[in-house]
Amino acid sequence: MLGILPLDVTPASREFAVHYNRGMAAKRYTDEHARAGLSKPLPDIETFPNQFPRYEIVIEHPEFTSVCPKTGLPDFGAISIRYMPDKQCLELKALKEYLLEYRNLGIFQENAVNRILEDIVKAAKPAWAVVNGTFRPRGGMATTVEARHPRPNKAPPRGVRRRARANHEQK
Repeated sequence: MLGILPLDVTPASREFAVHYNRGMAAKRYTDEHARAGLSKPLPDIETFPNQFPRYEIVIEHPEFTSVCPKTGLPDFGAISIRYMPDKQCLELKALKEYLLEYRNLGIFQENAVNRILEDIVKAAKPAWAVVNGTFRPRGGMATTVEARHPRPNKAPPRGVRRRARANHEQK
């Protein structure tokens, strides 16, 4: 079923829609899609010695891009990195070059955010870090992904459970 098409659809565009929808129905996500981009070598994130104790650094990258490994379509978003340095701070130019490598990398949004976090932790060994990816809508849906170091327990924080329950009860 094609769904609703405008009345002034040309035969060529109708044929494209039929072919596109059939193709989308036939394709499934694979383990290869899920792992895409996770093992590709990326530039090292350089660091420099931290000179002060107990403070936070926030880095905003408002023009993050990557590629969906299944569709090949671009993903546009903003990456926010918040961390408390221990002995090392992230060097910004190296971080920018690292993030630019995602531009042509096929990787799911969730995997990109988690890989960025892991690479930051590996490079700087911060006391704690949070990486937040806010991605532009595609197909009418926007995505926000947040990854933390150290990793939290499996159970969501108490306030999150209450909000989720309240939202469910309103429906």
